[in-house]
Amino acid sequence: MYQFEKLDNKLLGEQIEDELMNYILQEPVEVGQRIPNEFELAERFGVGRSTIREAVKGLVSKGILEVKRGSGTYVISTSTAEDDPLGLSKLQDKYKLALELFDVRLMLEPDIAALAAENATPEELEQLKILCDETEQMYLSGKNHIPKDVEFHTCIAKCSKNRVVETLIPLINTAVLTFANLTHRTLMQETIETHRAVVEAITDKDPVGARCAMMMHLTYNRQMLMRKNKEHAKKNAEKK
Repeated sequence: MYQFEKLDNKLLGEQIEDELMNYILQEPVEVGQRIPNEFELAERFGVGRSTIREAVKGLVSKGILEVKRGSGTYVISTSTAEDDPLGLSKLQDKYKLALELFDVRLMLEPDIAALAAENATPEELEQLKILCDETEQMYLSGKNHIPKDVEFHTCIAKCSKNRVVETLIPLINTAVLTFANLTHRTLMQETIETHRAVVEAITDKDPVGARCAMMMHLTYNRQMLMRKNKEHAKKNAEKK
């Protein structure tokens, strides 16, 4: 049973909103799945149903949940406006969005990795290794690895020492989050191995190797996304 300081209704609602978001990420409740009903959530968090409604409204306003009358409340995204300043997560066709984002990632990230291999400082290389290890550990232990994965790709972009690239970090982050929300843990081993290959090439100051390793990482991801997209389209066709 959860315990919260009931200082006022607004604060309590915000606390429950945060806990509900954590529940969605940690369970995890996948995009397209329904969350428990008000009664079940009220019991889980030890609060009244009105507080649950307030928390749900908060996540609806942030594009995380959608309430369907007579059906329930569904997860439509697991990235908030803070995670997605460009607002791309609000686009309805997530698979189309993810594939379009991959087009952009393939244009940018291999060359960003090559720049990182040329320009990263020793301190940045150490940080990149740490982030790679932490992402891997969280992945293997079944914890939510996505925030660390985002940090990993952000670190590579910063290592490029290109100020324009740094302005593109929110776009890269949105792409990573969108892919992770759709595929979850289906590419664990491939992700771990290609992350290591990217770090090794950047550490070795090997721009060509870094470019190739990042291309391989993105290629694995895109192939999985294409498979997921086909499965999604088939399920939708069967429902009609």
